[in-house]
Amino acid sequence: MALTGRTALLAALGSLPVGILAPSWTGMLAVNAPLSLAILCDYALAAPVRTLRFTRSGDTSVRLGDSAEVQLTVTNPSGRRLRAHLRDAWPPSSWLTGTEQAASRHKLTVPAGERRRLTTVLRPTRRGDRQAERVTIRSYGPLGLVARQGNHSVPWTVRVLPPFTSRKHLPSRLARLRELDGRTSVLIRGQGTEFDSLRDYVPGDDTRSIDWRATARQTTVVVRTWRPERDRHILVVLDTGRTSAGRVGNVPRLDASMDAALLLAALASRAGDRVDVLAYDRRVRAQVQGRSAGDPLPAVVNALAPLEPELVETDARGLSAAVLHSAPRRSLIVLLTSLDTAPIEEGLLPVLPQLTKRHTVLVASVADPHIERMSNSRGTVEAVYEAAAGTQSQAQRRRTAEQLQRHGVTVVDATPDNLAPALADAYLALKAAGRL
Repeated sequence: MALTGRTALLAALGSLPVGILAPSWTGMLAVNAPLSLAILCDYALAAPVRTLRFTRSGDTSVRLGDSAEVQLTVTNPSGRRLRAHLRDAWPPSSWLTGTEQAASRHKLTVPAGERRRLTTVLRPTRRGDRQAERVTIRSYGPLGLVARQGNHSVPWTVRVLPPFTSRKHLPSRLARLRELDGRTSVLIRGQGTEFDSLRDYVPGDDTRSIDWRATARQTTVVVRTWRPERDRHILVVLDTGRTSAGRVGNVPRLDASMDAALLLAALASRAGDRVDVLAYDRRVRAQVQGRSAGDPLPAVVNALAPLEPELVETDARGLSAAVLHSAPRRSLIVLLTSLDTAPIEEGLLPVLPQLTKRHTVLVASVADPHIERMSNSRGTVEAVYEAAAGTQSQAQRRRTAEQLQRHGVTVVDATPDNLAPALADAYLALKAAGRL
């Protein structure tokens, strides 16, 4: 039984004459018989909390930055009216800072034998699974003098998905893809293209595209049109080792890599290619494969949502073995990792020939925009030192990228906001050149 502030005030007022003899609240209540009787009656009339029944419903997933609504139904099977304060507890990252108390606390009244539904609005600030912790309820008597309190476990999980902010770049890349597919007047021929159709020759067409047999059957010169090959295999590999935990701007490198992977998966699936995803550091952390039909994006988003960086050094040999196992035939391997010198030279470069021998390899990395600002600093001695450090860091990344390019690897190095569109452009360039 918990006494309320109202009870303490009444006890103090009613016990002033004997306050010296009974300085504690217990003593005051002992000498105040009417108040004691009122408290006992109030306690007896308060609805019990242990017999309450709770069920949940509502959203099970939400994109980071959006709101989710979870309903909590409270059923009162007792014969007493429930007057209560309720706290629906979730992890702190389930709300914006400073809004938890207002969002998680509710006041409700449930008549005997009835039920009421409460809605808790979540606005998560991090990816991953957010699980309800417990429901704490305090049941008051009709006079509000005492309360019964208890906890109930009512499990529910809301999965917070990546925000996919690069979705805004998808329409422009799809327009370029339609150009490559020959759906507009721009038609491209490369080593990896397929025959599409015949049309009349116009000045400027490549003479190698003239179909002489079709021309002989007609009165005009006819050329072949080409489109990029479809049903290519794309394997997107996310390095989830310690370098992916570094924050660039306001987000970890891994989150920026995820956003780029989602845009590439959406674009490649529209191009008719099959997209698989692999997350690896010292073991496989997430994997999506075999999604040849339909849109793979929902499966990819769901698999990447709970992924977190691991503070371990990535096992490059294990990563290479996992890639070769996941891509048995010639594929485009897109590795989202760091361009730091040590991990590349000691880890990736020794195993890179195994990958480039069988596959086309593209390495994409998140660049820190603060380094570029440092390299442009001027005006003070400290600024000059910052510029020297920034320039040295940029030079090291360029040398590392050049080492990869000498092995036939395409390198994309861009800031978090530009990585996703830059990776999509690199994919389209490879497709236009017939290298897939």
